[in-house]
Amino acid sequence: MQFNSYLFLFVFLPLTLAGYFGLYRLGRDRGARLFLAGASFVFFGYGNPWYVALLLVSAMFNWWVSRLLLGKGCGEAAGSRCGGEKEPSGHPAEACSEQAPGSRLLLAFGILANVGLLFYYKYFNFFIDNLNLLLKEDWVFAQVLLPAGISFFTFQQIAWLVDSYRQETGGYGFLDYLVFTVYFPKISMGPILLHGEFLPLLREEKRHRPDAAYMAQGLRMLAAGLFKKVILAEFFGGAVSWGYGDTAVLSASDAFCVMLAYTFQLYFDFSGYCDMAQGISRMFHLELPQNFNSPYKALSPVDFWKRWHMTLTRFLRTYIYFPLGGSRKGAARTYINIMIIFLVSGIWHGAAWTFIFWGLLHGLAQCAERALGGIWRGLHPAFQWMCTFLFVNVGWVFFRAETIGQGVEFLKRMGNFSNMQLSPGFVESFSMVELPALFTDYRVLLLALALAYAAALCLVTNGKNMDERPFRPSVLSAAGTALLLVWSVLSLSEISTFIYFQF
Repeated sequence: MQFNSYLFLFVFLPLTLAGYFGLYRLGRDRGARLFLAGASFVFFGYGNPWYVALLLVSAMFNWWVSRLLLGKGCGEAAGSRCGGEKEPSGHPAEACSEQAPGSRLLLAFGILANVGLLFYYKYFNFFIDNLNLLLKEDWVFAQVLLPAGISFFTFQQIAWLVDSYRQETGGYGFLDYLVFTVYFPKISMGPILLHGEFLPLLREEKRHRPDAAYMAQGLRMLAAGLFKKVILAEFFGGAVSWGYGDTAVLSASDAFCVMLAYTFQLYFDFSGYCDMAQGISRMFHLELPQNFNSPYKALSPVDFWKRWHMTLTRFLRTYIYFPLGGSRKGAARTYINIMIIFLVSGIWHGAAWTFIFWGLLHGLAQCAERALGGIWRGLHPAFQWMCTFLFVNVGWVFFRAETIGQGVEFLKRMGNFSNMQLSPGFVESFSMVELPALFTDYRVLLLALALAYAAALCLVTNGKNMDERPFRPSVLSAAGTALLLVWSVLSLSEISTFIYFQF
């Protein structure tokens, strides 16, 4: 089920809110959480009910392994002896050395089982295709369909197991854990939750009663996110599909504008989802961690990853980079560790060489920034931003391309200055059905204004993100919310999936 659908907006969400708070009002606290878990399974399994069984089995398996890990804990005394140095995440730098024998083996078993499930559903076809190319064979296996959100809930389950190994998850029951795992606002596209930032909120009694302020704030964020996805991201999507449909016909101007169109499409698509997920969660009086923080304002590749998909960056840093040694074991080891986590990031995003190449590009950029050190920091901020924004755009070319070769061809087209004319096909690829006929004669001017407006939203706007701003109800904000909702809902001519839905 998609957030941007009539079924979700007018049936699923209202019924789920009513059932959840209604059960709390009747004093059925466990019933309310069970209802929320059940509704999340319905959301996840809509269109393919078999994936409900997959998610439930995964949750039960990880719960079982986590209980075994807690049972093998080092105990209070040992824990106090082992607690030593902390990583920036707040976790102990290393697990207790006095853990019961077999606990590390059990943790490895749990992690490998989760990675194996992810490999089978997401990478098996990719692996077989490349094996066929390497061995010049033609092995054919049944095509494996990718369950929505498997990359997100797999990483969250791994984090839960590691935290259980560290003896941090002992205070929760299975029902709380189940809601934490399957909670529908984040199950398909994140953010990747940690137990300490969600489960305590689920237990706060003040959040079990309907509150108009939470509802209004959540509705405002939902409206803003829906507008970003349905109006802004979809506006640029047609040009992106046109450009990547046949790169051979692109002029330099076409290629440059298509590159920018995808940069903005991806921004509004992912930002819109994050706003909608946080807004829906606020309507349930719960909160999700920030996952998106104006990434195109970044002044370096490191800064970009502090702003883009922030919970994925946190997971990679906390559960892979630090255990590998982080930056504590010398420069060479640090660069290797950086390349490993960005290789993982690339593979996590998709089963294609383009994603792997994109991840390695970002890894190399991180290493280069670290090597340059003070030289980079001494450059003018405007030059830092320009280089970073250009690098991110080039990276998105390969992120969107079907093959690395298509990405290279796209960049060659952008450098072909002998043909600078903007193609009619590019102009016509933008949907402008909502404009009066009078304005369609000025499509190029309108496109320039649209690109400038998108750039202003991404780069020029000041202040805090919507989820950080204090909510002050007013007639103006209510009218703005209503306008965005009505405009977006009337534009739901067909359901289009979010770009990150495929991951």
